[in-house]
This record gives sequence, C-alpha cells and structure tokens, in this order.
Amino acid sequence: MLGQEGVDRLIAYPVNPVVEACAEEDIRTVIVRQERTGLHMADAAGRLSSGGRVGVFAMQHGPGVENSFGGVAQAYSESVPMVVIPAGYPRARTNVQPNFSSLVNFQNVTKSVEQVTLAQEVPNAIRRAFTQAKNGRPGPCMVEVPWDLFNEEFPGELEYRPSIRTLSAPDPAAIREAARILVEAELPVIYAGQGVHYGKAWRELRELAELLEAPVTTSIEGKSSFPETHPLSLQSGGRAYSAELDAFLSKADVVFGVGASFTQTTFGIPWPKYLGRATVVQATIDTADLHKDVPIDLGLVGDSGLTLAALLREVRQRIATPRGRAAAVTAEISAIHTAWRSRWSAKLDCPDAPINPYRVIRDLAATVDIENTIITHDAGSPRDQLTPFWQSVEPLSYIGWGKTTQLGYGLGLAMGAKLEHPDKLCINWWGDAAIGFTGMDFETAVRERIPILSVLSNNFSMAIEIPVMQVATEKFRGTDISGNYAEFATALGGYGERITDPDEIVPAIRRGIAKTEQGVPTLLEFITSKELEISKF
Repeated sequence: MLGQEGVDRLIAYPVNPVVEACAEEDIRTVIVRQERTGLHMADAAGRLSSGGRVGVFAMQHGPGVENSFGGVAQAYSESVPMVVIPAGYPRARTNVQPNFSSLVNFQNVTKSVEQVTLAQEVPNAIRRAFTQAKNGRPGPCMVEVPWDLFNEEFPGELEYRPSIRTLSAPDPAAIREAARILVEAELPVIYAGQGVHYGKAWRELRELAELLEAPVTTSIEGKSSFPETHPLSLQSGGRAYSAELDAFLSKADVVFGVGASFTQTTFGIPWPKYLGRATVVQATIDTADLHKDVPIDLGLVGDSGLTLAALLREVRQRIATPRGRAAAVTAEISAIHTAWRSRWSAKLDCPDAPINPYRVIRDLAATVDIENTIITHDAGSPRDQLTPFWQSVEPLSYIGWGKTTQLGYGLGLAMGAKLEHPDKLCINWWGDAAIGFTGMDFETAVRERIPILSVLSNNFSMAIEIPVMQVATEKFRGTDISGNYAEFATALGGYGERITDPDEIVPAIRRGIAKTEQGVPTLLEFITSKELEISKF
C-alpha cells in the first residue's frame, strides 16, 4: 500500500514490523537516532513536493510513540502532510494504564488518528490517512497498529485504491469583488503564505504582483514563494524583518493575504500594528483561518493556485497592462532597502573576532549557488538573523517555520531536503543550543549517506536568554553551554572544521561544499559573538 502511494523511503526508529516489511519490498529504510529528527525528515518530503509526496515515519510502541509527540506537533503547527505509523500495545493491553495510547494522546496534534483493530481494516485506515494528509489544510495523520495485529494474516486478496488529491476554488463572486478591491487600491500589499507553495502558485503570484504593481512580502513559511531579489519584494516577515516591509505595510490601504492564516505569533508579522486602516482580503484553504486572528473584509476559500489564477484573469479584465506605478514603488523599495542594509553593514561586514554571525550569513549567501541551494534556519537567533538577510530566488529553496519553535528542527529538515533533492546543496543554520537537542543525528547523515552542509554559530551561550536570566547567569552560569562541535562531527564520521578568523569564512565554506560534493556530511563551526540585535521595528 505504501508503494502504491508513491512512498520510496520509510524513515523509522525500531522496532516496528513495518520497517522490515518495507525493506523486503525495496522501500528504502532510513533509521534515525531519535524519533523527533525522523519526523522532521519526513516533514521535508511533504513541504518540498508541495504536498505531492507524503513522508512516512514508523516507530515502536510505548517510548517510541511518546518520544514522537514533539515532531508530530511541529508538523501539525506548520501544516505539513505526513503519515505516521506507530506500533501499539497488544489489543488486550491497549487501554490498561500506564500504557501510552496514540489514539488518546495524539488527538490534538494530528489531522486524523485511528487505531486499527481488525486486519481487514488496515487498507481503509491507510487510505483515509493519506487522503486526509493531502487534502484541505495539509497535516500529519496517524494509524496505530497494535503489536499483535501485525502477526495476523490478511483475509482475502488485497485490493487497494491509492488516495486522491482534490482542489477547490473560491466563489466566483468573491473573486470579482477581490479583483475590484485590488484594482481600486492606491497601495496594495500582497502577503504570501505557505499555501502558495502547496498550490505551486509561484508564477501566478508574480504575474499578479507585476500587473497590480503591488509590493509582496511573505510569511517565514511562505519565504521563497516570491523572488526576494525582485524589485517589488519586501522580503519575508517574521520576528525580524526588513525596513521596507515596515514602511509599506504601515501605509498600505489593502492587504491581500494568499495561502495565509494571518496567525498572530511572536514569530510572524505583528499584524495589529499594521491593519488598523487597511482593507484585508484573505485567501486560504481552511475556513478555520477566516476572521481567526485578524478581522477581514473579504474571504476566499480554496487552493492558492486556483485562487490566484482566477483572480489574475479577473484583474486582467479590468487592467490589461500595468498602469505605470511600478517605477515609483520600486524606487522607494530600493532606497529603503539600501539604507536599511547600510545601517546593518557594521554587522554584516564586521571584521572582528569572535565572528559576528551576520558576517557568516553574508559570506555564506555570497559563496553558495543560491539557485541550487535549499536552506533552513533553527529556532532562536538563527531564525531571526537569517530570515531578513537571506534572499531566496527559487521556489521551495527556503524551509521556513516558526509557529512553534522546537530547537533542533532544522537538522532533520536539511537531511530530508537532501533525500528529496540529492543534486542540491542543503544547509541547516543552527546554534549551540539547537545542536544539543538533535546533534547526535548528524551520525544519521553520515551512516545514511546524506551529505548536508551544517553551519553552526557557536557563542558558548544561550545568548538571547541572558537578559531574562541575569541572576541565574551571574550566580550559576545558567546560560553557559559549550562543546567542540567540529571535533564532534569528525568523531561521528563526517567532516568538521572550527573557524575563528573572519578571513577564513569563505575558504571554509568552499571546503565544506567540496566535502558534501564528495558525499561527506559536513559541519562548519563558526566561533561567534553573543549577538542579540535583530532587525525589528
């Protein structure tokens, strides 16, 4: 059934009979060091295929399922399609305390969860899980198989019909009204969310923006849905964001959010600051998003690709060509962007040691082939430092996240990305706190032949916690953490290098890229300053 669903790899932690069964069917098994990282790897499959492929993860009953909760919760928060197949306790013991029940405990972090109790019902449960994962708002779905059920013979012949994926489009009348609002707007701003990636609506988004001559920003999850080198780009918006984003949202008379939930989060655009006077049009695949955190004036419910295609046709009936506003808009964006980058030049160009992390980001972006690179941040400072200053140009080249911020998420995403796109350079940018959570799975990259480039900012501290843990730091060194992570990577069989001199940043990156091209997972450890400032307005 997994084969018919297009699954060519199973990511897992033993023991679960599905692992051996997949190996017998020539479905590659990828065994991780901890369940959460495996789920993060499966997560990347759904994102980077725009939901066309569904990552699958399997684990043992009891502690394996318990350890998996965070990874499933992260996928649920980020709306990522995934099928999780945990083993369960034997049916006679499934509801006996203290045995952990997936059916009971995963209700609030899955789109669907069911426990199969009859062998003949396994195909129905698997079909339902894949169908739910891929349709509507994507999300993780779970099918728990009790241990004793694995040993039962399946009755009769297997007749399995793979899941289908359907798309829906908004009410045509709402599309017409949205077109009217956008065409009549003096200064519309388009806000692109992750739904644009799932709808593969990158071309339509760009054409609409250029026709309306409307600036575009994205959520962190939607980052790379619009080229950030485009003259109309305001860059992405998260906890940290650009000056041009702040300037244009402050005066926008219409904000059109497409594929966007407008969820209020510390790690997103602070919408209450900007939407006091603007007309808000929201296009989303999920009715639960409408009027949820942000009051809106018009809602469009449907797939982002179909929505933007319909809206583009309607707008073209009103204005066949751009009206000549773009020159003034793009000139203003460029001027604000240039001044903003100039204000940050002291950090981006910093020649000092310890190395400023912004200098590492500047040199990394200037050294890699951006168009052939997939990058993801980690929680905390890596996210806030990277997102404003990394300009993505190709769709799905940045894996952004932030509604929940589990440290160590980026490593699994980068490994999953490399499995999906072995021809691309796949990077995770993380800190010394994040590696403490999932760092042992760098050995998974070595053992499973997944040559990622892992870029670590090590300042020997949980720096952003220092202001709120001053006494704990002074008395007990509560924010101090340490390690030689380059040696750690080498000890696990990869290539590790510690860099302390700013002049060695670019040569080290080149050496690291060369190692990945030789098939060797690489960790570059930059000894960095305790940088606390982020671009925020």
